[in-house]
Amino acid sequence: MAYAGSNLEEANTSPLPDNMVRNRLPTLFEVLCRRTQPPVDLFSFYIYMRDQQRSVDYLDFWLDVAQHMSLCRHYVRELRRSVLVGTPDLETEESKRSSRVLDAMGDLSYSHDGPARFGNEKERDQDAKISNYLREQQAEDSPASSQERRARASTQLSSSTPQQITDSNSPAHAFSRIDIQRSAERILYTFLLPGAEREITLDGTIAADVTREIEENNRDDPELFDVAKDYVFQAMERDAFPGFLRVRAFGNLIPPTLIVRLIVGLVALFGGFWTGFNLIFLDYPRLTRCWEILPFTIGVYLLASYQYSLDPIMALLGYTELTPFEFTSIREPYVRKLLFQRSLVVLAVTALFDAALCVLFILVPGHRL
Repeated sequence: MAYAGSNLEEANTSPLPDNMVRNRLPTLFEVLCRRTQPPVDLFSFYIYMRDQQRSVDYLDFWLDVAQHMSLCRHYVRELRRSVLVGTPDLETEESKRSSRVLDAMGDLSYSHDGPARFGNEKERDQDAKISNYLREQQAEDSPASSQERRARASTQLSSSTPQQITDSNSPAHAFSRIDIQRSAERILYTFLLPGAEREITLDGTIAADVTREIEENNRDDPELFDVAKDYVFQAMERDAFPGFLRVRAFGNLIPPTLIVRLIVGLVALFGGFWTGFNLIFLDYPRLTRCWEILPFTIGVYLLASYQYSLDPIMALLGYTELTPFEFTSIREPYVRKLLFQRSLVVLAVTALFDAALCVLFILVPGHRL
């Protein structure tokens, strides 16, 4: 269920609706819910977490839990449609009660795919009802141990195609309860168990509590991950997101490129000083010394780019660097305006220092040693 970078990139290519255009920087939740455009979109945040923050496992965990929530919503939505429209037998009291519970959930429409606590009161209430329904449904099943349940699921998976995997409460064409169980277990085995492939560090006994609920109580409802999900979200919001905005919203260069620009800028500036002093002390005419403009301009421009983490010309053209030799257009309106203003400042600083150096080394009287 891990999110591939290419899928995240494709999900952020559509333009924003007019009512989502912000006159401010986006929040982390808006980025995670794909409500932003490059260079502050989810794909850019994924690349930042992978290449610079080195903690992409936390982001993958949050995205996988959000996907688990969407899976549960879709399962209950399809189950509700099947029970209310196409179920032929509602004679038992259990079926009637299930029908009443599903009917009370409403249309199950959501404004986003993220945690319920960020939505409105109706969405939070719907997610609570979904979790309660899934827990009650699980409790009504036979009390098999988690090992027996996995063995049964494994046998069914090995003898059936994905389209044939259903249970008594799931429509044949939709997700089954086994899919939800496998989703919860995959998150557990990938991120939370000690020594897991992509284990993340959580505070206190959060991981142990989730493990116990899945292993001993067979839970797979979305509220199972609420504490861990909120902890990861707050950690990213506190430790990673400010740096992401600083890099993507106030600049358009990545660290490897900045190092290269620093080195080349220092070399160009040294070359300008060396050439300038030689031309002065060899008493070359001022017209010849005008060639010093070239190394001084290159050196000052590259050093200013390093200092501000911004290439002003590239920003004015509407591009930002995503990875080495890979660029993307700036489509977030507020960020585009912000980078345009900063680019003018960087160009002004570059022109000022470049002019000062050129005037000094061109107009100073020559003296042959």
